[in-house]
Amino acid sequence: MSDATEPGSYFVANYPPFSQWREDAAATVAAAFDAPPTDVPLGLYLHVPFCRKRCKFCYFRVYTDVAAADVERYSLALAREAKLAAARPAVVGRPLKYVYFGGGTPSFLSVKQLERLVDGIRASFGWDAAEEVTFECEPGTLSEPKVKALKALGMTRISLGVENFSDAILEANGRAHLSAEILRAWDWIAAAGFPSTNVDLIAGMVGETDASWRSTVEQTLALRPDSVTIYQMELPLNTVFVKDAKGSGSDVPVADWATKRRWVGEAFDAFGSLGYAVSSGYTLVRDPARVQFRYRDMLWEGADLVALGVASFGHLSGVHYQNEPHWDPYLAAVDAGRLPIHRGLRPSRQELCVRELVLGLKRGWVDRQRLTAKFGIDPLAAWRPVWERFAAKGWVDRLDPEPRLSRAGLLCVDSLLPSFFGPIPAAEGGGAG
Repeated sequence: MSDATEPGSYFVANYPPFSQWREDAAATVAAAFDAPPTDVPLGLYLHVPFCRKRCKFCYFRVYTDVAAADVERYSLALAREAKLAAARPAVVGRPLKYVYFGGGTPSFLSVKQLERLVDGIRASFGWDAAEEVTFECEPGTLSEPKVKALKALGMTRISLGVENFSDAILEANGRAHLSAEILRAWDWIAAAGFPSTNVDLIAGMVGETDASWRSTVEQTLALRPDSVTIYQMELPLNTVFVKDAKGSGSDVPVADWATKRRWVGEAFDAFGSLGYAVSSGYTLVRDPARVQFRYRDMLWEGADLVALGVASFGHLSGVHYQNEPHWDPYLAAVDAGRLPIHRGLRPSRQELCVRELVLGLKRGWVDRQRLTAKFGIDPLAAWRPVWERFAAKGWVDRLDPEPRLSRAGLLCVDSLLPSFFGPIPAAEGGGAG
């Protein structure tokens, strides 16, 4: 396998892969909403698809240069969709355990729109029982009054999309903000006193060097966020970078995987020297006893997730689903009083086991006891040849009592996960043991 960063997706976000989800399964999703409620935790994801600019590496459903009237219409539609979803039998009366505002750029919305949206969610779902309410921000869309409003609205974690501190690198990669906006926004965030703060970084952006990465890490350390999330730059096929490169016949000058993993490893060491603990292949936390990624852990362990907004992804009663991926069909469905379901998939029990195994492994270890109790399949016994191969490569530190990845394995975890895709070997003669 080439070490070059080639066009294509690397990050594993779910299982079975999105390519297996089908439009003819929309009725299955509707039936899941009408089924009796499950006893797993319930979360809510809201997709705000607006951005000041499209980053050249972005592959999400986002819109730029939108009219104020369209932003207003969409914010109203989110609240209406929340009301529709909250009234369905599988959801009604269940307390939200986590809420996540993602994008796009949630902080693109005005204070008035955010207040109205939150009021609508509280009226439909309520979120007083939520253990975590995360809100993503782009530095240039923030103001001091907006930050104060986010605190007053009950956001418990603010995640700031910094990505890099070099203005030249930010501009080369199409980011809308520059470093001065980062520092200004951070002052407001720190002063507001949120229970938890997070900084997002990307290792290996176009133009990155050893010196620029070291500077970004040092400047992030100076902010002392409660957590930091570091992604490794990839090149999904629908990004500006890949489309431009295809048109010109050239390669995108992104660092190779070995360099990116080295940079992330150096960042882990730098944050670790100040007491941060590794929480996953992408995250470090300053105080693990106080700061936890509840939405991440609940979702990766099979929690339900109601998805609001265009193109958003959810999971309910064991069924995966995606909303309408385009503007007009999404708004038409909501305006007509229908859930905007586009496609879905009902995974088998074995596929759900694989899903929880691979997502959980992103934390660096396998909760063998929990998976065995829940699915009747011992993940160590079922995939022992895979674990032994990983150990031979130096990607696993230990196998018993549960597999635990080494630092090298953790830094390339997404490349390891496909080894578990497909039928479970235990189904062919393994078992819980």
